[in-house]
Amino acid sequence: MAESRDRLHVTLVALPEAMASSLSGLYEVLSAFELLGSFDEAVPSVPPFTVEIVGLDDAPVSTASGLSLGTLRRFDRVARSDIVIVPSLLVQGGNWVTGRYPELVGWLGRQHGQGAMLCSACSGVLLLAETGLLDGRETTLHWAYAPTFRRNFPAVKLRLEEVLIAAGERQELVMAGGSASWHDLVLYLIARHVGPMAAQAIARFMLLQWHRNGQAPYVTFDPPMDHGDAVVLKLQHWLRVHLASANPVEELARRSGLPSSSFKRRFTKATGFSPIVYVQHARIEEAKRRLERSDASIDEICWAVGYEDAAFFRRLFKRITRVTPGEYRRKLRVPRFAGARLAVDRAH
Repeated sequence: MAESRDRLHVTLVALPEAMASSLSGLYEVLSAFELLGSFDEAVPSVPPFTVEIVGLDDAPVSTASGLSLGTLRRFDRVARSDIVIVPSLLVQGGNWVTGRYPELVGWLGRQHGQGAMLCSACSGVLLLAETGLLDGRETTLHWAYAPTFRRNFPAVKLRLEEVLIAAGERQELVMAGGSASWHDLVLYLIARHVGPMAAQAIARFMLLQWHRNGQAPYVTFDPPMDHGDAVVLKLQHWLRVHLASANPVEELARRSGLPSSSFKRRFTKATGFSPIVYVQHARIEEAKRRLERSDASIDEICWAVGYEDAAFFRRLFKRITRVTPGEYRRKLRVPRFAGARLAVDRAH
């Protein structure tokens, strides 16, 4: 726990693409100590952070949803900050275009050079990566933005299964994954700079969650289909319909008309997955869909996606998603009370 009573200066960067939910959530939690300190002695009543939101100029900003934030201070009026956070960004079409905010990117680099911790929530890492500070390192973000991230920043290794990654010599580059992972980011910052008991108390009071299983349960298997290999594309479409085929890899090889080694090499080059790994991920993705939307037993779903050995299916499911099939169903399925409400609405 930090011994100094000096407050850490936290700067939240508001862009037109910013999602107001993560921006306001981070602001409110980091600013809530004075209030929450009266409810739990683990939370210091003297605020450890001074938090401000900055924009591209000295004016209100309309965020991605259209929600407007009041008059802001231009980012470069902040000479030095201890923690800078780029919140979740909503990127039109999922395609990030670099070079739109060169002055801001330069300012982020200077803040880092002066010792600041640079953080991102979800797709905010798309801006952070433009500094070049993540080159040769690992990061994470929402799986939907993985294609544009890989195109723009091939020198950075994506770990989509992780919900939070701290990198750098001082662990000063902190990136959180999907949209709700701002919970993990804010709790991490509190645990690191104030103390784990304070983070625990605030999580309990505000119903914030540590996503302990990472993002793996939420990541959708979305293999590339725009690779330009017509033979492989045809095989991908066939497999969608014949997932439960007894020997899918052998059948794919036969249908390709290629020698086995050539087929495997060509398929892997086009999709990024070996044929067997591709089949496994595709089957588990279908199993996830059935667990979410049907009452079929786990064994029935196992057989429906092409596995006769239920024990193997359960091991494979957990290896890919980090949770068991039963845990996945409990985590992702619509709660019964919400399902009952939907049934009533449909009846009327």
